Amino acid sequence: MWKFLNPIKHPIPPARWPTVEEGAQSLLFQPIKISSLTLPSRTWVPAMVPWRATEDGFVTQDNLDWYRRFAEGQPAALVVEATGVRDIPSGPLLRIGHDRFLPGLKQLVETVRAASNGQTRLFIQIIDFLAVKRRPDPAKYFQRFLEITGDHRRAISELMEDPYWLSANETEVRSFLSDAPDEVIERALNERELQSLRFGYRERVNDLHLPHVRELPQVLPSIFADAARRGREAGFDGVELHYAHAYTMAGFLSALNDRDDGYGGPRENRARVPLEVYRAVRKTVGDDYVVGVRFLGDEVIAGGNRIADAVYFGVEFAKAGMDYLSISKGGKFEDAEQPKVGQAVYPYTGQSGYECMPTTLSDARGPFGRSVPLVGAIKRAVNTAGFTTPIVATGGITTFEQAESILQGGDADIIGMARQALADPDWFMKVKLGCGDEVRRCTYTNYCEALDQAHRQVTCKLWDRKELDEPGIAMASDGRRRLLAPTWER
Repeated sequence: MWKFLNPIKHPIPPARWPTVEEGAQSLLFQPIKISSLTLPSRTWVPAMVPWRATEDGFVTQDNLDWYRRFAEGQPAALVVEATGVRDIPSGPLLRIGHDRFLPGLKQLVETVRAASNGQTRLFIQIIDFLAVKRRPDPAKYFQRFLEITGDHRRAISELMEDPYWLSANETEVRSFLSDAPDEVIERALNERELQSLRFGYRERVNDLHLPHVRELPQVLPSIFADAARRGREAGFDGVELHYAHAYTMAGFLSALNDRDDGYGGPRENRARVPLEVYRAVRKTVGDDYVVGVRFLGDEVIAGGNRIADAVYFGVEFAKAGMDYLSISKGGKFEDAEQPKVGQAVYPYTGQSGYECMPTTLSDARGPFGRSVPLVGAIKRAVNTAGFTTPIVATGGITTFEQAESILQGGDADIIGMARQALADPDWFMKVKLGCGDEVRRCTYTNYCEALDQAHRQVTCKLWDRKELDEPGIAMASDGRRRLLAPTWER
């Protein structure tokens, strides 16, 4: 995993929590309008993947309990985890690519409405992703997965100074490569083949030799639009288009997208598919339904997007009519740590992953609010262009004072808390009622992120081993952790 050269352990900063009167007067607890929808405050729980759906993508009781627990804290809005728009296998992650998923999603909406007494709005984040395979065993890779070409024969012939290899049969070439040292393999395989060997095969949006990738601009708008239609039918208050991190739509936006079919290269071309998807969604759900977007303020990878790209995209998204912009940072495959054989590459293990989910092991700058300057730059550009589109700030936000200062400083319109809300789903209610000193503070060790990486049910170390004798609590599949935070006894 990528680490700073001189890591500094940052303590969790002290906090002064507001009284009830101070809280009521703060910007954080003032209402805000998003399109035709009014939120009662500016508090937000961004999407987190809890690994609680069925293997077929259906809502489970564990999903219902997960979102019920957050809703009990009455944040103004809850964003349901990244939910797949295509009807393809994706493991225990929610899906919305077919009408058969609607009954469970409707039940989820009803659960949140009841648990929050109607105070929490519910959005669903919809996402597309391309194929990512596990890192193969080298012997299996050379014997089964590598497509032998003339380039391999020529490379081996040159390395061995033996023309025999120019006409060697495929079995001989595979056997040679299976036994070859790394320095030979590095010269015989091209860059993509080496990546497939060392990290696992991964599709990219500029793999135009693959017909299904080439046709993505033609098929994605209707796929996303159908998913958004299901979101509205299920009763969600809006949909959030997932254009961030390591997934398909972020791939189109990325400066690394060099497609030559009009959907890559210059910024305006890279924005075409994301904007066409948005227009298809908007046409399907109507103007009276919230459609927001989450995208990156900085990709934090070599050759990737920087803040100038993000500012451009932010203005274009606002101009197109998106109802809010939620900003993230990093979380890319390109700089991820090499996985073990048999495991898939995880896009939150390199420097870009750290910037997405910073920990208290940091540099002199510290882990808190590292994305706020990016958010502020995008907000100012959007406002200067004449738009009042609300901007959501997330990432290492933990205290009332921190959240309020971001709003007062004009860097954002809404505050999103993911890891802090996981640590204490009642943060919003406790602070609003003047009980901030009872908040369970996130320690930003990324215990939860490690569980996500291992595809295990996500919990928080601050409460998952507490009060295990409490009657009727749901336990994780390992039998050692509770799945939900203890109830706040007011």
